[in-house]
Amino acid sequence: MRNRRKRQSDSIFPLKVDELKTIMESKFENNPDLAFSIYEQENKKVAVFSIAYMVEAEMVENYLLKPLLNMKKEWTKKSILNEIPLGGSDTKDKLEDILHKIMIGEVFVYVEGEDAVVSYLLSKKEKRDLKQAETESLVLGPKVAFTESIITNMNIVRYGIRSTDLVLERLVIGKRSPREVRLIYLKSIANDTDINTMRQRLQDLEVDNIEDAAVLTQYIEDSSSTIFPQFYLTELPDRFTYSVIKGKIGVLVENSPDAFIAPSSFFSFLESTEDIYMRWNAGTFLRFLRFFAIFIAILLTPAYVAATTFHYEVIPTQELITIGESRAKVPFPPIYEALVLEFMIEMLREAGARLPTKIGQTIGIVGGVVVGTAAVQAGITSNFLVVIVALSALASYTIPNYLMSTSIRIFRFPMIILAGTLGMIGIMFGICFLIIHLLKLTSLGRPYLAPIYPFRWEDLNKVLYRLPMSKQHKRFSSYQPKDLIRFRKRKAVKKKDIDE
Repeated sequence: MRNRRKRQSDSIFPLKVDELKTIMESKFENNPDLAFSIYEQENKKVAVFSIAYMVEAEMVENYLLKPLLNMKKEWTKKSILNEIPLGGSDTKDKLEDILHKIMIGEVFVYVEGEDAVVSYLLSKKEKRDLKQAETESLVLGPKVAFTESIITNMNIVRYGIRSTDLVLERLVIGKRSPREVRLIYLKSIANDTDINTMRQRLQDLEVDNIEDAAVLTQYIEDSSSTIFPQFYLTELPDRFTYSVIKGKIGVLVENSPDAFIAPSSFFSFLESTEDIYMRWNAGTFLRFLRFFAIFIAILLTPAYVAATTFHYEVIPTQELITIGESRAKVPFPPIYEALVLEFMIEMLREAGARLPTKIGQTIGIVGGVVVGTAAVQAGITSNFLVVIVALSALASYTIPNYLMSTSIRIFRFPMIILAGTLGMIGIMFGICFLIIHLLKLTSLGRPYLAPIYPFRWEDLNKVLYRLPMSKQHKRFSSYQPKDLIRFRKRKAVKKKDIDE
């Protein structure tokens, strides 16, 4: 009874049509895009209002206004719903709900004296066609990418996971510009604690608006002070559905061409869906290659700086002569030389990314060659360091995830400074700091270095290397899914005779 009284007190109805028009015009500051039409039938008024550019004008005209004006029954809320049974119809009696829904393309019909308005979802869908992914390129596997339409993205996910167990939980985030968010998981697999944690973080978020999925991750991540991403941001539907089937949680955001996955470990950012499309031994080789590339990206340039500054004894004699000859004309110490060249590489990369595609590719290739050659001839840097920095940059680009690749490149700068000031001791200090920092990080409350910490032998084949498909009969146990078994191992390896 108390809830019913509260609901009635929040309602602005019943009222006259002219009063409703005054309220709506005041809320929209007499915006000319507010279409508010009044019709009469035997001394009874009805109002039809919406935002003009947010609705399909042809559908409003043919499927709503014509049937409404041709109705032989008396205009009432009930009769309109019965005579015009369009999809997405509903009733609303709170001004806040009306203002929110009118901004996403709903049309409202109000009969004077009724206790609620009738709403129809006739929104205009502005969306681009499905295209190939740009930031996460693949050789094997599906090439389609998410779009800005959350409806389209949900259809893609439904097409990829054809299960009645799939949950697409709807949430709305944003006070001044509300935006729809979908929490997606498999109910029989995903861990309830992870689901509740993600739901609570999203529901407790109080912001004016959410620009993109990448922005949303920064609001709800476990630690905002680290440079390492804690949720996997992707534009690939196959990566998204693959993770959800494994028991993880996915989130789609309205008007965002990206989705994110949680929880995500450090090793998740070194995986590619292409690994599972290849033979298991080729996929294992590529994973080992990426791990090796990370060590090169982080340690190669700092090791050169430390060796040429403090530890000449670790360099072979013949190589030391070559390095000495190449550095003969360089007036700067190795640390300045390395930092200048690293900054030049980063500026070229940023310029190539921001310029139009064709010009950007030219700047990235020609600019790198020209600037590197000119820097050597001008005596700013040595030939040997140009090769070292190029290898470090190339190694950082082998990481499949753009955010993790950026984090590795940023971390290389303090490592160079430590190497140039403290030598090998500085490098070891930096490595220890990195390991301790990663050990402290979590993703949705789960350890960031799982399954290395806490150590789980049975999960190593899912992050460090790959086994044949017939032997991957368990899910990632570190995240404690409800159903750990993917399939029965005996049935997967059962042999059949040639005659069968």
